[in-house]
Amino acid sequence: MLTQNDSARQGCASTAGVDPVSTAVSVVIACYSMARWHGITNAVRSVVAQSVPVDQIIVAVDHNPELVERLRRELPEISVVSYENGPGGASGARNAGVELVATPYTAFLDDDEIAERDWLAALMAPFVDGAVVGTGGRYRAVWASAKPNWFPDEFGWVVGESFLGMPVVTSRVRNVWSGNMAVRTEVFRAVGGFRVGFGKQGNRSQPEDTDLCIRMSEHGQDFHWIYVPTAVIDHEIPQHRSTFRFFLRRCYSEGKGKVELRHDENNSDELSDERSYVRTVLTQGVRRYAGGRNASASKAAALMAGIGSAGLGAASATAIGLRRSRFPGPS
Repeated sequence: MLTQNDSARQGCASTAGVDPVSTAVSVVIACYSMARWHGITNAVRSVVAQSVPVDQIIVAVDHNPELVERLRRELPEISVVSYENGPGGASGARNAGVELVATPYTAFLDDDEIAERDWLAALMAPFVDGAVVGTGGRYRAVWASAKPNWFPDEFGWVVGESFLGMPVVTSRVRNVWSGNMAVRTEVFRAVGGFRVGFGKQGNRSQPEDTDLCIRMSEHGQDFHWIYVPTAVIDHEIPQHRSTFRFFLRRCYSEGKGKVELRHDENNSDELSDERSYVRTVLTQGVRRYAGGRNASASKAAALMAGIGSAGLGAASATAIGLRRSRFPGPS
């Protein structure tokens, strides 16, 4: 049986300054495939083991009735919701999970992640500030195969790993990532949750988390997000993500998705973080890999290829947006 440790409950009030009464929280885990069964159960167990109490664990299943039945049969301690009434994708599944939430706060974890014991305590601590609308934490990569020698640390986001250039102390940020996130449930619902049809679906990847963070920030005059590097999850990186082909495809999708986000938000200023990232982190990376003790021709080449691929994706989305603005109507 998956049960909350009683000693953890008794000692949770002093963990990271979190009051378990005022910060009652539920955790939503989105999943879609029976092939990830062990990942799902490991994610659930890591939530059960948290140092602060969790009101409810909700597993939201994306268009997979067989997986729903197995979860209900083998893990009766959790709540399971079947998402089948919209387009496939994690965004719709997460929204369906939040429909069951009865707590002021909701945290999100993915089915290929394992949370450290104090993960939730760290995520919840900043909510003592009423202007904090959401928080996010650090992704620590667990590679199924060795991390490629050519892989530049500045591009950790390609595989879902915290990357070089991110804050190393608790900081105010524009957005966090959806697989390691906590939100004020009321505000999440007020803005409509994640945008269904915009996000990760199959090989397509769009920044649904950035979109949500911007909309939630704009819902209140002083609302903002906090990045908490001590809120750590281990993220499994499968072998197919170790290829250069995946690297280029993911960079292309990110560039395309960020421009699509800009068009949808109708505000080019929303990409200021990306422009700053290219100007500072990536240009410094080129210099670092070009010479000195960190010199690596393969990393320098991969970094430049990643920038170029993201640029091509952005150009593609820009061209599509221009065509639609000139010739509105069905595509």
